[in-house]
Amino acid sequence: MNGILPLWKPKGMTSHDCVIKIRKLFKTKKVGHTGTLDPEVEGVLPICVGEATKIVPFLTDTVKTYIATATIGTSTTTEDHTGEIIERKPVTSKLSSTMIEETLDSFQGKIQQQVPYYSAVKVNGKKLYEYARNNERVERPIRSVCIEDIRLITTSYDEKGQFQSIQFEVTCSKGTYIRTLCLDLGKKLQFPAHMSNLIRSRSGHFTSGDTWTFEELENDTNETVLLPLKHGLAHLDAIEVDEQTMKKVKNGQKLSLPSTTPKTKYFRIEHKGMLLAIYHIHENQKEIKPARVFSNK
Repeated sequence: MNGILPLWKPKGMTSHDCVIKIRKLFKTKKVGHTGTLDPEVEGVLPICVGEATKIVPFLTDTVKTYIATATIGTSTTTEDHTGEIIERKPVTSKLSSTMIEETLDSFQGKIQQQVPYYSAVKVNGKKLYEYARNNERVERPIRSVCIEDIRLITTSYDEKGQFQSIQFEVTCSKGTYIRTLCLDLGKKLQFPAHMSNLIRSRSGHFTSGDTWTFEELENDTNETVLLPLKHGLAHLDAIEVDEQTMKKVKNGQKLSLPSTTPKTKYFRIEHKGMLLAIYHIHENQKEIKPARVFSNK
């Protein structure tokens, strides 16, 4: 079985837990996920099965869309609702939707984020969450990410608890920490904040409407639930080749640089719409060479 399973990851499971369960359901070891989702996050998680495991790196690099809820008024050790509260500042009156929308708009485009302590990013050979658990402080990296689109969905004010919830949708590049985005949103509004809920609604070209739940898969694990590899590579440019060139591609040979240079770093090589390989430009700038060659048996 070869293809991509767009899974709706439930809360309470790690991405690796999902891989283990898919291996058992599909009775195959060749399974890999395309980007870690925290256990408390649910949503679209494309799972690669069989030959599709070859394209995992090309799927992790795609844009993602999330529906996030930020709670304004308290911040936590983990930047989400699982951590201990470290700062509290009552929101004594409701923040206007106009103010929130303007603040969200200010994140549009390229922004800088400081990697959170509770993350697997390594500093001096040690993961940041290990420093956090030992109450050690270390200089955390600052990364550049891109917010392609961000918009307010709804906001509600709790007068009794003196906090405000802001639900928003964001489409962003790989490596964006939504927890940190919620924290920074609060800072711009001059309040501590944390992420209280997160759903991934889209990953690359896979949307919530494409997904299968584990409950559905318990009754249906045939190949019809798997989408073709091309579906996961739609963000890459494509070059159509003739039958003679197809044989060279299948043998993993280098090819002459095409007259029209692809706009994407990696690009699909196809024959009559059939995916043959992923190529990229050779270091000599005169040829293209394979990054992945697929079996089309």
